[in-house]
Amino acid sequence: MIDAGRLRPLTLLDGLSDIQVEQLAAAGDAVSFGPEDELFRQSAPAEFWWLHLEGRIGLFRRTGSDETQVGTMGSPGQWAGGFRAWDDNGVYLATGRAVTAGELLRVPADRLRALADSWFPLGVHFIRGLVQTVRNIESIARQQESLAALGTLAAGLAHELNNPASAATRAVDALVSTNDDLLASLRRLASSSVSAEHFVALDALRREQAPAATLSPMELADREDGLGDWLADRGVDRDWLIAPALAAGGLDVAWCERVAQVLPDPALGPGLEWIAHSLTATLLLGEIKESTGRISALVGAVKEYTHLDRAAIEEITVTDGLDSTLIMLSRDLHGITVRREYDQDVPAVEANVAELNQVWTQLIRNAVDAMKGSGELTVRVGREAEGVLVQIADTGPGMSDAVRAHAFDPFFTTKGVGEGTGLGLDVSRRIVVDSHGGAIDLVSGPSGTVARVRLPVRGGTVQRP
Repeated sequence: MIDAGRLRPLTLLDGLSDIQVEQLAAAGDAVSFGPEDELFRQSAPAEFWWLHLEGRIGLFRRTGSDETQVGTMGSPGQWAGGFRAWDDNGVYLATGRAVTAGELLRVPADRLRALADSWFPLGVHFIRGLVQTVRNIESIARQQESLAALGTLAAGLAHELNNPASAATRAVDALVSTNDDLLASLRRLASSSVSAEHFVALDALRREQAPAATLSPMELADREDGLGDWLADRGVDRDWLIAPALAAGGLDVAWCERVAQVLPDPALGPGLEWIAHSLTATLLLGEIKESTGRISALVGAVKEYTHLDRAAIEEITVTDGLDSTLIMLSRDLHGITVRREYDQDVPAVEANVAELNQVWTQLIRNAVDAMKGSGELTVRVGREAEGVLVQIADTGPGMSDAVRAHAFDPFFTTKGVGEGTGLGLDVSRRIVVDSHGGAIDLVSGPSGTVARVRLPVRGGTVQRP
């Protein structure tokens, strides 16, 4: 049995009389522990209530094969477990593993329930009702949050993938037709009594093509008109098809004059048409490469965002997660100017990528909602003495003092029914503060709001501003 005098100074027990403190001490027993001792395990029945007296205990939560530290018990009066005093199905939410030597008071849940029933029976009734209500509400809210986030991301991803996929499909269809035309023009060229020397010289001129990327639309149109007139004067058929392809390939009338010098007159039309179709095929292949490259980049962003095939805690570059989140939310950013201001010497941090991406998603969405479709979103990342500072700023109307005061309260939201997740910023605060030992706050004024997230380099704690 532990001495009740050790419990009396605990702020947690201020409302109990000396007799009640003695009864609590008599109901449990002292448990001493050393480094690495496991005191309770996640998902096991929470049959004991653990009251911290001295030492330090890490709280770890396992998801799949990955284990993440979600908090610590390091101050006398902190407690864990005992949920079966109020909930017959209560389990430990995390594993308690000692970091240093120390001591706890361990009270069986049934004894804690008996004491509570005798001390404040009405309070126990309220607690049981509250536990069940919160369990139901949070379960439904988290399901809705996950479904809403999944639906939004899926819609955004489908929208972003559709453009390059459609472009690649159109380019492939055009390439099939161009290939047929290319072979047909090659047959006409071969039937025009062109020699091998002529063809080699023509192919050498073809290789001199240069993209006309520096030409303005007006300049490109003028070049097409000049080529069309030259082709018509030479009696070349299908000048309306050949001239645009030659102009887009960076070729001009002077280049055509050189072709006319190496080919006999009957071969000039088929030869220029063969080159035009070759240039078109090259451009189409470039479009396909660009489109499939865009699809590959989007898939890579999804992989980065969802944290596939990677450990839960690892050394990461914060800007990578921000960039992948901006890509995933690009559909929501239409009409909004995005500015990235990343310092070059930002250190890597030890963090859970998937959890931090949830934070960036919530903060960016809040900023976008505040601007109502137009404005400037600025994402700043810089070095601080203890780690990294991330700032997400919008140009919205700002937040009222009342909203800012409750922004991190559980389930607080300013959005209407059916909008957002309904969970506010409490989840973001828990990820940043409890899981990563960081800090998060909001600075707001008439010209907009800035969400500031501070992350330590090595999972410790950073100073709150």
